[in-house]
Amino acid sequence: MGKEYAAPGEYGLADLLCCAASREVRDHEVVFAGTGLPMVAIMLAQKTHAPSLKLIFEAGTLDGRPPEIPTSVGDARCEMGASRASGLYDAFSIAQRGYVDLGFLGGAEVDQYGNVNTTCIGDYLAPELRLTGSGGNPDINSFARRTVFIMVHEKRRFVENVSYITSPGWRVKKWPEGELVPRRSLYGAAYRGGPSAVISTAGVFRFDGESGRMYLDTCHPGKSPGEIRELCQFDLDISRAAGETAPPTREELHLIHDVLDPDQIFIPRVKQE
Repeated sequence: MGKEYAAPGEYGLADLLCCAASREVRDHEVVFAGTGLPMVAIMLAQKTHAPSLKLIFEAGTLDGRPPEIPTSVGDARCEMGASRASGLYDAFSIAQRGYVDLGFLGGAEVDQYGNVNTTCIGDYLAPELRLTGSGGNPDINSFARRTVFIMVHEKRRFVENVSYITSPGWRVKKWPEGELVPRRSLYGAAYRGGPSAVISTAGVFRFDGESGRMYLDTCHPGKSPGEIRELCQFDLDISRAAGETAPPTREELHLIHDVLDPDQIFIPRVKQE
């Protein structure tokens, strides 16, 4: 099957997001995975272009190689083929010491500098909505050299300024003045990198190396740069848009649905008409 791309109607949006996320992984990297679609994406990379990546499941399994997708990062299958089965303390200690190359995260809101909110909507002390909280988001985002966020794309989520900075982006508010300053200057010697991409249900976004501002890299099939800009509350840079996001290959679809997630735990199979 190789690089034979699937035709429209042969794959769903979840397949597209999974494959786009998988292609962010490089061989020989140490990659930190949370529960859900990121697990499928990383294991897909492991079975295609990055066979030597080292996978850390958030609950503490190091270099696991389960034959099929675990139901969560705490599933016993995460331990299959692993170098070490430990706990959260060890997993986050490895990240803190600077060994993690790439982390996959999610979020409720993101702004033009890649600041992500998973804490609350509105004022922190009197929020309109209290969200699930930080979990491991700020830790992984701060410790990893690169972070990829996977998000639903709605105008209410791609905002000028997030209600609360759970995971800092490329320009963050310096306490107590509230002035936006570059991430590097705030982190000092602890600086390692930052958000490298946002993969939404509309397209793939990256960040300018100088300004730290988000720009559109590719549109998912059926979306136009203008449409995507209208789905953001800030003035999204669409001048660098490089075309459509590459669809899944037939090999990738086979691996997702017949090998990794045959029970459709995380990615439903598209029914052929």
